[in-house]
Amino acid sequence: MLELEHGFRIVDVHAHLDADAVAVEIHGRDVTPERLERECHQAGVVRSVVSPSPQPRDKGYLRANNAVARLSVDRPFLAFARLSGPRYPRTGTASILRNTITTKKDHHTKPADVEQYAYDDRFHGFVLDPVYDGVPTQAVLETLSTVRAPVLAYARPGCPPSAIVDALLPTSYPVIITGFGGFPLDRSRMEQSIDLLGEFDSLHLDTWFVRYRDILKRGLIEHPDRILFASGAPETHQNVAVMEILTLDVPEDAMNRVFNKNPSRVIPGLAPGGG
Repeated sequence: MLELEHGFRIVDVHAHLDADAVAVEIHGRDVTPERLERECHQAGVVRSVVSPSPQPRDKGYLRANNAVARLSVDRPFLAFARLSGPRYPRTGTASILRNTITTKKDHHTKPADVEQYAYDDRFHGFVLDPVYDGVPTQAVLETLSTVRAPVLAYARPGCPPSAIVDALLPTSYPVIITGFGGFPLDRSRMEQSIDLLGEFDSLHLDTWFVRYRDILKRGLIEHPDRILFASGAPETHQNVAVMEILTLDVPEDAMNRVFNKNPSRVIPGLAPGGG
């Protein structure tokens, strides 16, 4: 694929790095650090947040997190540690009842794990994906509030934006909901997420797999300081994700904000000289 020429400094808040052969086999793709770095270069992305892809449900993320951090050294990557927990996203009475009988397993994230990641300069934030990994315990969430590192939170069917808000907000650290909260292609949830930006100052949205141009434009115009560029690579090539922003009818300043200024403010390691 040809290299893009656009003149913007671009940083990406959301990509995956498959750190071992098991993950590659599970997800059916070969995503080496070298390939991801090459695709970053092709798209003009100078720095990218990376985290492990989902692991089997009975397996923790300590090894995968450390592997991603190791593979990020001397590359334009910032490692985020993926967290897990025993609870279900709160989406109604049934989930509340199920949470009363759940028990924490040894592989679930502990408060000490969060502290270790937070004070390890290889890690720059955290990832929560409740549908795949569960919701961490209240003690873990309280530790997140103490360390105040940014958190990337996946909204999916089974975990709408309201469930993320219920679990995390309000808070003193930045929370970034993936895909405007509407993956896959749920307009109503994307619109609800934009509305939530007016209620929570620490809430942000990333642009992963937001294919609706009017939704993207609305977010950039109404909340120019809260929208962060994200490709979701390797599921989407970063060239494609960049072009979805470049083809919007918005001012150049809005593009500069989403590509660079906003992500660099929310995740300082993405700023020039950071990391």
